[in-house]
Amino acid sequence: MRIPAHSVCTAIRDDIVSGVFEQGARLTEEQLARRYGVSRVPVREALRTLESEGFVVTRRHAGAQVAEPTEQEAADLLDMRALLEPLGAARAAQRRTEAHLKVLRGLVRLGQERARRGQGEDLRSLGGWFHETLAQASGSPALTALLTQLRHKIAWTHVVEQPDRPVEAWAEHGAIVDAVARGDAERARALTALHAERSLPLYRLKIPASGRVRVSQHAVNTTGARN
Repeated sequence: MRIPAHSVCTAIRDDIVSGVFEQGARLTEEQLARRYGVSRVPVREALRTLESEGFVVTRRHAGAQVAEPTEQEAADLLDMRALLEPLGAARAAQRRTEAHLKVLRGLVRLGQERARRGQGEDLRSLGGWFHETLAQASGSPALTALLTQLRHKIAWTHVVEQPDRPVEAWAEHGAIVDAVARGDAERARALTALHAERSLPLYRLKIPASGRVRVSQHAVNTTGARN
């Protein structure tokens, strides 16, 4: 496989998220350069970027390897999503363009149609595009980048089940878009927070090939919790 040098980071990240490179797997510049058909320079740059994003760690005498998030770190990702997605929706209500609304409404129509037909795989992709577009509508590149990185990490650490009632889930998407279209930031925020809360049971922690998930190394002081 040969890809453009500027796409090396995306390709490695995609392979980590999809499990081609398992958690804890060693990543050598030579191996990656050969896989993607590029020189070692863009691979080195990509590994630095992925380390800053938390997908890769560099250990002394061992080099780069795929990170192994703990259960707590994986749970924190869902908590951050529950905080940032409502913020993004509120900003979208204030800053969205007509182009954003057109795309969001089109995605809701498609999602509702596919939900009625029971086309689950299509719904997974459409849901991703919906949340990506909603983030872009926030008009904040920094927030959009954070939400994009969160989606990648959650896809890496969790299996997401399809909702039992997908038609209702897409009705929630439609209500969020209606609030965004009206410029009602507080309603958009509240509906998105509720949607995130209702979808939480659909997220199940992935079990790595090793069969175990690391637990946090930090001791928790519970003395004050017993008062």
